[in-house]
Amino acid sequence: MTRTTGGTPKARALGAELREARELVGKSLRVLAQELDTNHVKLMRYETGKSVPPPEVVAAFVTALGVSATERDRLVEMARDADVPNWLTADRAGVRQELTALIEFERTATRITNVATGLVPGLLQTSDYARAVMRGRPVGEVEKLVLMRVGRREILSARNGPHLTAIISEHALREPIGGHAVMADQLRKVAELAEWSNIDVRVVASGSTSWHPGHVGPFVLFEFPKAQPIVHLEHYRSAAFLYNPGLAQEYLDAITTLLSFAMDHDESIGFIARCANEMEVIA
Repeated sequence: MTRTTGGTPKARALGAELREARELVGKSLRVLAQELDTNHVKLMRYETGKSVPPPEVVAAFVTALGVSATERDRLVEMARDADVPNWLTADRAGVRQELTALIEFERTATRITNVATGLVPGLLQTSDYARAVMRGRPVGEVEKLVLMRVGRREILSARNGPHLTAIISEHALREPIGGHAVMADQLRKVAELAEWSNIDVRVVASGSTSWHPGHVGPFVLFEFPKAQPIVHLEHYRSAAFLYNPGLAQEYLDAITTLLSFAMDHDESIGFIARCANEMEVIA
């Protein structure tokens, strides 16, 4: 029986992986539904994460697509608790699933708010800066992840793409990750992207004598047209996705508070340009 508690972060990530596996072999939902003796609308709900398929249904779904046994087992395991509201990833399989989830959320969100306290937001990163951030990973993996991260920015230029609000701490702008020349280029890129109509960049200056939510750490909040918001928290080797109306509202309130501390859009662009100039002088 289908578990109807859909819409959770893991359910949507699972659905995205099922859709990707199906599209990879060029099979339509209707054809697959006929092979599985089911309704294509039901399969569509699985792929969008609106319904959570039982593990045995996932097994039949991906077996019909000819996926490897290892991949089948991974997706079946993913389905076992995909109806749980909050989701913690803390292993290598989780890293892949986290990336799938982020791409899916970016693709379907109407608004993304990224509170960045230590690094420039991922959707605004240059290749060189992203490469420096990923230092320590295997070289082949780094290049693949860099291409993927920079490529994800295309969603912001897509028709009906999401609106991005980047709330960036002064510290993140002044930390010369990758060296001063790399950071200068990164800051120039942020200022350039901030001119896009659907990107709003707001800087929170250092030296506040009052506590604000930015002192706690970074987070990303995704808002959707017909689903509850999802909060993403990223740590050193783990990440969490929160799917709870009460928690989401607290993060929305935190964003409102942070914006009251931040410079306005034009002031922020000017500040970033000055930081870039300072980086270039040192470089």
